[in-house]
Amino acid sequence: MRKMIQGRLSVFKFESFKKYKGIAHFITTKEGWVSGSKSRFTGDRKEEYAEFRKELAISCEANANQFVFPRQTHSDHIAVVTSADENTIADTDALITNQPGLFVCVQTADCVPVLLYDPQKKVVAAIHAGWKGTVSKIVLKTVQKMTDQFGCQPSDIIAGIGPSIHIHAYEVGPEVVEMVQNNYSNSSALLKPSLNAGRAYLDLWEANQTALMEAGIPEENIEVMGLCSFEHADLFYSARRDGADTGRMVSGIRINN
Repeated sequence: MRKMIQGRLSVFKFESFKKYKGIAHFITTKEGWVSGSKSRFTGDRKEEYAEFRKELAISCEANANQFVFPRQTHSDHIAVVTSADENTIADTDALITNQPGLFVCVQTADCVPVLLYDPQKKVVAAIHAGWKGTVSKIVLKTVQKMTDQFGCQPSDIIAGIGPSIHIHAYEVGPEVVEMVQNNYSNSSALLKPSLNAGRAYLDLWEANQTALMEAGIPEENIEVMGLCSFEHADLFYSARRDGADTGRMVSGIRINN
């Protein structure tokens, strides 16, 4: 990973994506915004996010209408984006495109952002995986959709797992523990026992890496950024630390024209 200044914004980029000239990508931080201290990119009213989208576009030297966001609901719903005519897609948590010039994006504040790139078929994806998306293996389902619709080979896909809450700060309840145990054969490696009965600490990074590998992506093709959103209060928003009304980081990826 590397941190850099892009326009006015401080962003992170995956080292494994850096060698590919055919894409642009970014993960924003709290730093650099002038429209407010709680950046947001979707909402019930356009006024809540329009200025932040403009700032983001300026930092990427693009137009605001080149960015497509899902209205995230912690689902495993995946949409294929063919144009920017609808730049907010309802009830969706992962976006895929093969259209040059379009940034597909997700926003997070403790949940896991995952970016995918197939350099052979020229297909990209942005995924939002909270505990519900992680348990339902939305990353695996996204890879399957890339395979089914675009002929991607999982062994060609490069994956980046961005900043999110890490295991030491992410205690979950019995319902989540049971679902992880039911859906992951390596659940003992993903769950660290808590002193609180029935609860455990969940490793979202390892869980999503496991699901990506189950989908056929080689381990060496997966980069984990390794930064905890809860711990790094100077860099990242955290819903668990600051409350649900905090700002959001945005992770986006584009096939270049």
